[in-house]
Amino acid sequence: MTKYGVVVGSTRKNSYSEGVAKAIVAGLPEGSEVNYLNIADLPLYNQDLDANSPAVYDEFRAAVQAQDAFIFVTPEHNRNIPAALKNALDVASRPWGQNSWAGKPALVASQSISGISGVLAHHSLRQTLVFLDMPTMQQPELYIGNTMQLADEEGNITNEGTKEFLAGAGKSFSEFAAKFVD
Repeated sequence: MTKYGVVVGSTRKNSYSEGVAKAIVAGLPEGSEVNYLNIADLPLYNQDLDANSPAVYDEFRAAVQAQDAFIFVTPEHNRNIPAALKNALDVASRPWGQNSWAGKPALVASQSISGISGVLAHHSLRQTLVFLDMPTMQQPELYIGNTMQLADEEGNITNEGTKEFLAGAGKSFSEFAAKFVD
């Protein structure tokens, strides 16, 4: 069975991004292994540490390597991805030549409490994933806007149409990922 890593760009408790991720995961095949990777506690990437990486870097890199495919859900911070998400991408792509993300299929979703839906963060993340050699599902595009109206206080998506759409995207992603996973 495919192992899906889920990376939520928001480190906030009860984040809407996590709610979107859960709604996507609901569409994965029954019995799928799903692992939410914690990015909140990673120290900032520093190339000086490549020769003697902190244990938390090594553990995160191993967690990335253990997954077959990735679901990324990001909010938009100042028209880009959050620093914690960019840091996680950097940590697991280094040291140079040891990219743990390479070849793993990815799904990208963005969300925002505004109508802009995190579109700029979405495309910034896609650009980074291209460089990291991650084949990324192109359709459907997952720009989720006005999330405050679609979710409860815990960040869970409650709007039935949105839940159905996101679960459908999860199903589509499982079919896409199967093309790349042994």
